Amino acid sequence: MIHFLDITRETCPMTFVKVKLQLARMDAGQELEIILNEGEPLENVPHSCEEQGYQVVSVDDCGDGKHRVLVKK
Repeated sequence: MIHFLDITRETCPMTFVKVKLQLARMDAGQELEIILNEGEPLENVPHSCEEQGYQVVSVDDCGDGKHRVLVKK
């Protein structure tokens, strides 16, 4: 099952806080698709996910300064 989270309206550090809360509600093996802005969120969220032991499956450019990050719990 893939969960979805759009954090394009959030600023750091709330970007990762929202991601971490969503991941906590998920079961092991599930994936979270995150839409975020380039810059600080793109630099911090994937890195923080990996530091917490989650697998960053992919990071894709969606255009217009937005990116899609797929994280597996």
